[in-house]
Amino acid sequence: MSENLEQTFVQQLRENQNIIHKICRLYTSDGDAHKDLFQEITIQLWKAFPKFRGDSKFSTWAYRVALNTAITLYRKSTRSVSTVEYEKHSFFISQDEYNSEEEEQIKLMYQAVHQLNDIEKALVFMYLEDKDYTEIAETLGISEVNARVKMNRIKGKLKKILNP
Repeated sequence: MSENLEQTFVQQLRENQNIIHKICRLYTSDGDAHKDLFQEITIQLWKAFPKFRGDSKFSTWAYRVALNTAITLYRKSTRSVSTVEYEKHSFFISQDEYNSEEEEQIKLMYQAVHQLNDIEKALVFMYLEDKDYTEIAETLGISEVNARVKMNRIKGKLKKILNP
């Protein structure tokens, strides 16, 4: 790998690491699992980065890789994850601390979202990130109409969970 490719990757990852943290928050329940998932997503992004053609925004591509990694890992009944040693590379990415106690309402929303299935979680996450339905559909590999219909159903589910 060229040094320029590494620098580009590190810069893009720094600029987009908050989306990875949010995905980790959706699919994990404690700090250690969050860090493990963050590391695994970072590794998967790094491994796939040479194939990134720039057909979509880096953030859209990163969403897809991160969501697929999270869904794949947490659907497995065992937590044995094969990892790739990346210390040999010349870059290290510092993780910004993600403070989960900032707002009580966010905690309640996360608790409600945790009750959704994996695809519903991904859709809610992207919706809350103000992604338009075109980008949501592209990232999740579904039609735009399907994304809208699913989101309306999810909104109803969340209302029932939050206001029984």
